[in-house]
Amino acid sequence: MSQDCCPPSPPAADGRYRRILWIALWANAAMFFVELGASVISGSSALAADAADFLGDSANYGASLGAIALGGAWVSRVAYVKGVAMIAYGLGVLTYAGWRAWLGAPPEPYTMGAVSILAFAVNLGVAALLYRYRAGDANMRSVWLCSRNDIIANAAVFAAALGVLGTGTVWPDVGVAAVLAALGLASGPAVIAHARVELGRRARA
Repeated sequence: MSQDCCPPSPPAADGRYRRILWIALWANAAMFFVELGASVISGSSALAADAADFLGDSANYGASLGAIALGGAWVSRVAYVKGVAMIAYGLGVLTYAGWRAWLGAPPEPYTMGAVSILAFAVNLGVAALLYRYRAGDANMRSVWLCSRNDIIANAAVFAAALGVLGTGTVWPDVGVAAVLAALGLASGPAVIAHARVELGRRARA
């Protein structure tokens, strides 16, 4: 029979996609605890921001799994909420970075660098698994954007570690924390806009 008669299942119903989300959820949850401990040891605001991002991503992957199970408009509604969470994350990181800048104490760069490399490897693996789903519905798009942003964030944290090592100041660490905030603030509205379009189409259908 032709593909027109029997179209393939939508990606959201793909069992492989659900398995990837479970892998991503547990990997991000584990890295949250690793980076949280490392941020306390090193005093790095960039690592703390990245740890919060890992925690948020764990919740996002869990929400995505729930949205897939519920189906329909819930997929777009969950994506909308995740877009709002990205914006809230960005604002929270900006506040924390400002506090670290006021304290002025530089973090320990070697822990920062080692943990950022580990985080980069984890997120690169997750992003590779999710790559084929990057152009799906709003929920899939939000998951992909989170994974892409995480890779950029990990590279930025490593650069901050080098900057702290070279300058002996807090500013590279705080600057990267601000960059992570900007990523959330930029991606959140894009996810919200995509979700609104999908919800509008469903309302008119």
